[in-house]
Amino acid sequence: MGIAFEILGEPGRDNALFLRIDSGQSVDRLLFDCGDGCLGGLSFSEIQSIDHLFFSHLHMDHIGGFDQFFRSLFDRTSKPNRIWGPANTSAILQHRFQGFLWNLHSEMNGSWTVTDVTESDSISKRFELAEAFAVVHDVARQTRPKFVVETMVYTVEAHIMDHRTPTLAYAVREKPRSNIDQKRVSEMGLKPGAWMKRLKDPSDPSEAVIIDDRTFSIAELRSRLVVETPGDSIAYLTDFLLDDDTITRLGNLLEGCGTIVCEGQYRHSDLELAQKNFHMTTMLSARLALQSKAKKLVLFHLSDRYNAQEWLEMLAEAKQIFPAASFPSHWQLS
Repeated sequence: MGIAFEILGEPGRDNALFLRIDSGQSVDRLLFDCGDGCLGGLSFSEIQSIDHLFFSHLHMDHIGGFDQFFRSLFDRTSKPNRIWGPANTSAILQHRFQGFLWNLHSEMNGSWTVTDVTESDSISKRFELAEAFAVVHDVARQTRPKFVVETMVYTVEAHIMDHRTPTLAYAVREKPRSNIDQKRVSEMGLKPGAWMKRLKDPSDPSEAVIIDDRTFSIAELRSRLVVETPGDSIAYLTDFLLDDDTITRLGNLLEGCGTIVCEGQYRHSDLELAQKNFHMTTMLSARLALQSKAKKLVLFHLSDRYNAQEWLEMLAEAKQIFPAASFPSHWQLS
């Protein structure tokens, strides 16, 4: 159970983040960005099982691999096809949908919903394969909720950042897990049984349950037997201006995050260049991780203006501020 993650792509090339969220009953798969070549590390069946694609923004190094993704799923009907991104994502994605010749589509099925997340609204549009994706169907427009996705197991929140265009910073959090402490059950002299399922159900806490001729309230049993464990969490942060005010604001929003996956575009001696291009330095990324009280910082999305030795020096700069900083292990940069 928990969140397993994988950084896709190589250092100095396009990157993406792939998550598997295992509830013990099912596995959800989330993809954040889809740069060129990023899906090469995933099996075809894994790509076909992706539940949501989240774009930070629509610059080509974050969407260049979309054709491979779309080719794998364009006619999927086994589960919903959902894409999320900042303003104008639906308009840009419709062009991508229509960037092929469709002449065998009339009897095909495949429905795609794309949601634009703006400062004030969440706006969803639907596109149909049977219509060659030519028609824009309005699905919903609502005041932007706290979570763009919420399931029984996890939530996904999106925060709008500035990259000279809106870009989304994402945080995925597992909901707290409730488990019954078997040792306490034994200490109370209770036998395991069907009554245990009721402790996890949203039933009336004053409701009574009888166990071996002994009567307890649900509230009493919950307080004595149920242990709540915080869920795992991970943030995906890339391509935005990171100044002192933003570090404070975003750091507070991400407080306690387990893992922060954050861009490391520039070394700190190139701070002026980073600010000009609305990017970060590895030292700024480390300051954000420190402000967030994160457990780990994984740096990715490195600029190819540097060589491998310079990347290592950039990591060393980050570790001076946040010792738990690293590159993805499979990059073998050490």
